[in-house]
Amino acid sequence: MLYFITAHQIVSLTGISFERKSIIGAVELTIVPNNEKVRIIRLNSKQCRIYRVLLNDVCEAEFVYFDPYLDISQGDVKTRSLDTISKNHLAAAQKTDPDVNAGELFIQIPPEGYHMIQEGRGLRICIEFSLENPQGGIHFVIPPTTEDDNQPNSAHMFTYAYENSTRLWFPCVDSFADPCTWKLEFTVDKHLTAVSCGELVEVVMTPDLRRKTFHYSLTVPVCAPNIALAVGPFEIYVDPHMHEVTHFCLPQLLPLLKNTVRYLHEAFEFLEETLSTRYPFTCYKQVFVDEADADISAYATMSIASVHLLHSIAIIDQTYITRTLMSRAIAEQFFGCFITSYRWSDTWLAKGIAEYLCGLFSRKCFGNNEYREWIQKELARVVKYEEKYGGIILDCSQPPAPLPVSSTNPSASSGKQQEIVHYFPIKSLHTVSPKYVEAMRRKAHLVIRMLEHRIGQELLIQVFNKQLALATNAAGTKIGVGLWSHLLISTNIFIKAIFTVTGKDMSVFMDQWVRTGGHAKFSLTSVFNRKRNTIELEVRQDFVNQRGVRKYNGPLFVQLQELDGTFKHTLQIENTVVKSDITCHSKSRRNKKKKIPLSTGEEVDMDLSAMDDSPVLWIRLDPEMILIRDLNIEQPDFQWQYQLRHERDVTAQFEAIKALEKYPTNATRSALTDTIESEQCFYKVRCEAAHCLTKVANQMVTQWSGPPAMLNIFRKFFGSFSAPHIIKQNNFANFQLYFLQKVIPVAMAGLRTSHGICPPEIMRFLFDLFKYNDNTRNHYSDVYYRSALVDALGNSITPVVSVALRGTPITSDSLSADAKLVLEEVTRLLNLEKHLPSYKYMVSVSCLKVIRKLQKCGHLPSLPKIYRCYAAYGQYLDLRIAAMECLVDFVKVDGRWEDLDHLITLLETDPDPAARHALAQLLIDNPPFTKESKSPRLDRLELVERLWRNMNNKLAYDTKLRCDMVDLYYALYGNKRPHCLQSAEMTNMYKELKEASNKKSSSSLTPLISSSIGTSATVTTSHTVVTTHITTTAPTPPVDVKITHVSDSIEESEHKFSPSANGNSNNNNSNISNNAKRTASEAFEATDDLAKIETSEEISAANEPIKNETYDGDGKLEVNASTSNDAYSATESKKLKSELYEEDENSVTIVDVSESTIGRMDSSFDSTKPDNDFKHKLDNISKKKKKKDKKKHKHKHKHKHNKDKDKNKDERERKEKKDPSISRLQAKEATPETLSSADSSNSNSNPPFNFQ
Repeated sequence: MLYFITAHQIVSLTGISFERKSIIGAVELTIVPNNEKVRIIRLNSKQCRIYRVLLNDVCEAEFVYFDPYLDISQGDVKTRSLDTISKNHLAAAQKTDPDVNAGELFIQIPPEGYHMIQEGRGLRICIEFSLENPQGGIHFVIPPTTEDDNQPNSAHMFTYAYENSTRLWFPCVDSFADPCTWKLEFTVDKHLTAVSCGELVEVVMTPDLRRKTFHYSLTVPVCAPNIALAVGPFEIYVDPHMHEVTHFCLPQLLPLLKNTVRYLHEAFEFLEETLSTRYPFTCYKQVFVDEADADISAYATMSIASVHLLHSIAIIDQTYITRTLMSRAIAEQFFGCFITSYRWSDTWLAKGIAEYLCGLFSRKCFGNNEYREWIQKELARVVKYEEKYGGIILDCSQPPAPLPVSSTNPSASSGKQQEIVHYFPIKSLHTVSPKYVEAMRRKAHLVIRMLEHRIGQELLIQVFNKQLALATNAAGTKIGVGLWSHLLISTNIFIKAIFTVTGKDMSVFMDQWVRTGGHAKFSLTSVFNRKRNTIELEVRQDFVNQRGVRKYNGPLFVQLQELDGTFKHTLQIENTVVKSDITCHSKSRRNKKKKIPLSTGEEVDMDLSAMDDSPVLWIRLDPEMILIRDLNIEQPDFQWQYQLRHERDVTAQFEAIKALEKYPTNATRSALTDTIESEQCFYKVRCEAAHCLTKVANQMVTQWSGPPAMLNIFRKFFGSFSAPHIIKQNNFANFQLYFLQKVIPVAMAGLRTSHGICPPEIMRFLFDLFKYNDNTRNHYSDVYYRSALVDALGNSITPVVSVALRGTPITSDSLSADAKLVLEEVTRLLNLEKHLPSYKYMVSVSCLKVIRKLQKCGHLPSLPKIYRCYAAYGQYLDLRIAAMECLVDFVKVDGRWEDLDHLITLLETDPDPAARHALAQLLIDNPPFTKESKSPRLDRLELVERLWRNMNNKLAYDTKLRCDMVDLYYALYGNKRPHCLQSAEMTNMYKELKEASNKKSSSSLTPLISSSIGTSATVTTSHTVVTTHITTTAPTPPVDVKITHVSDSIEESEHKFSPSANGNSNNNNSNISNNAKRTASEAFEATDDLAKIETSEEISAANEPIKNETYDGDGKLEVNASTSNDAYSATESKKLKSELYEEDENSVTIVDVSESTIGRMDSSFDSTKPDNDFKHKLDNISKKKKKKDKKKHKHKHKHKHNKDKDKNKDERERKEKKDPSISRLQAKEATPETLSSADSSNSNSNPPFNFQ
């Protein structure tokens, strides 16, 4: 029970400073204690500096501030596992949860104030506070100043509280379950406008006439999380259709605003008519701001939306997105702002109902096909999330009722098991993953749809209407009446409301789908019994043990399309395997033509020649999508083709297209082609069929006849009459053809010949589209179309074919003709965008992705500089996100630690919260490494510490990003402790053992090692210098190694490096490890401790001096190779991956140095080969060199020509060509190799010294 309830709150912000990014203000809460013995009042307040607290304006109270998020793990410096921080994370959330009388601000009632605490009488608490440079909850957007006086100052600020995070900008009771009335006052500069919740009562100028105060009043009780504020130089537009609705935008955006909100009044009219209830507030305001955290956020009487939703009348694609989001924000005014939830576990109701109402409006706006396709997509996303991360429990406040124990239900505790699946606590909003919240919203919507099918849409709307009527009645009363609880909704209240309206008890349904996570997964097979004229169905649930999947008990609808019509059947699912014999209503008549009646009532002619004896044309499972399920239906290809051609439900057509990818036949090709050409088909079905036809054509490439797939279709629809290869002028009046015109080039670019390259005819076709594109007479913008053409160029790129070119510097001459044309076009478009930017920089976004594709396929040097420029703060958000996506991919494939460090720094310090969240999601979806695929060059202790600090304390004021960091930590390391931490501990232990052994062996080392750092031995061939240094592990400064280039001479030093027939040859074999991917400047740093070395660097140029290192016992062997005097610079070369150290459990437990070598042999060298093989290879090198030097007569050498060797010369060369382990010391061109790592030791290698 709450100790008090809030009756009224006044918020007064008098000092809003954009220069200092600060706020000075005061709040006054009027609370009604429920108990006279209350001595401590707990409120929510974060990052605010509290100056004093007054009770009833007369009594000053002491207060204490405690925020557990400032150190979640409470000094735990060792564990570093998600299992541990999850418990502490939940504990921190519960310590400040206002629903359980907790908070960050503790106000102690002094003895002289005890008489003020009386049950039923209000107590006023006045708190003076300030806020400077906020880290979350409130965002200042201050554009860089320009010298152009014509450019208006668009500096503005707004709140972006993530769910219940209003405590970040003023003290309050930050709970959805504590509504109250509000009075809001904001003093700002006179050229600014303050927009907040409630009705604007008055605007008063200050006495100095330099500032003005906006007074807002909200008489309808709402909770603190639904209070928002936006301040800026907004332009104001009153909706011409509804004068209660006002829109605000930044300067110079008013024309876009007017077009964007043209149809907003229709959403109000639709919802009021559907719910039979008037809009619950007196006004509605919509503010468009820059750098918004989300596309749109709904608050009481207002919404804060991103400027990215604005569009002109010429934009087609964005219209669908913007209208849907704005209508959802209006639906949330009814459920979410007016009616709120009792606790976090009940938020699924408000979110699900608002999404359901938004779906109904979208169906009215965009049609039933668009609506069903959206539902199918939402269902697929929920299934995908649950199978990857675990089941989503909508209401975790109480477990489901125990299932009756029977043979069909052996387990009654599955619900409890689901709760512990996730790596984050789901009992608090401030600990759950943002991905989980988004998936939960989708699943909540699907559950509301399931209810619609169970009780009917009309009765479901009546339930909503009943809740709204109770809330409207309660909102008009005073707090003392005690009806404000009707403004709240919970799962149990909803169950009772359904029972009141319909007489149906939905408790079992709620237990099954709301209080239990997971979805059903069915597999369907069928066999036709000709004798009995029945179809034998078998429905299996074989995946009940899979993550996110659970066993389903209940009805399942099956729809059979037979020759005589459509027939629906209900199967009762009780076991994991259910068999059912369904009698067919018609008999097979393959050779007779007859019109087939469909479910829509129409009759169509079908070619039945492909049928077998079965009269069933196709089978559908759960056609209305009333279950949250995943399906796997097995039926012959001709049934899928019939379903695609003749089924009128778009969801069935999408299922058929997906299934036909596995049947590359001429009949499939024909069905897909007819679908693309059919103007009666839904446009998204036609677009999906185009992509499917690409996959089918690539599988049929050897038997494909005629022109490339879809070429004739495109020319038929969009080619000129006199010259079909020249495209007509753009005319996007027909939206179906517009979307088809965008998709077909992208699909065609995915076609491949039998050699795996894009057909030349397709490349000419794509470049002609760029050449002849003419949008001069089109009413609509072609920016999305041009962006799609760039995407098509990216799809046409294939990897470099020539093996000889790999590893060599990439120049313009080495580019293929097609790649050069693609690069020229992309460069032209990028340069054009700087002077004539397209809408939302769509073309530049596609160009960046094509450049990344060129890099990955080996056509361009893999360098991150261009992406860093576009990802920098100040660029347009969509462009930044595209560049970040390329950077994330670059880091995973080619990146070094510096590149990952740049991304993490961006994630920590970027001023735009939307960009930070987007980058976090990109890293989570495409992590640089995972616990399964380790990356020694990126998996460092420093990364663990940085992520941990962000989770533990640095992001105390940004819940969304903190939970993003938890997701990223899980993606990289999983639930358990990162392996590199364990490796570091073992390294330290090894270091201590080694230091002890060094002390013991110091006397034996002294006579063996000279006073210098090491003994140098050099063997020089005509094009290669191999320098060997044997260094001790004493903590001495690193010695710079100078690489000399000797073109045609052999320099012999005191100690010749040559393989011998004795036992040391194995040692030499194990120590020579050549890696042609590293420059001398990027060589490994010398360290005191061998086991600490875990670095991996990138090659900058294949022809630069190369420095390789392996480790043998306590000695370090360096192999330096120079292949050319003129080394290519890093910017002109292609970076190749290399790995020195791959951590595993073997890499740090090496204590016996005499039997192990810390260093893995080069991938091209096999240490198990006989010594003679290696000897032959080095002999061959030296022999060729000596022969060349002899001709030039630069040095005098005595050569004993062995005739036997000359006879066997050709034979040895043939062997070496066949031998895959030939030493790279012979190669002039460097090839990508993987350098050795410490976890792969050579048992044959012996250390030069024994430290035992």
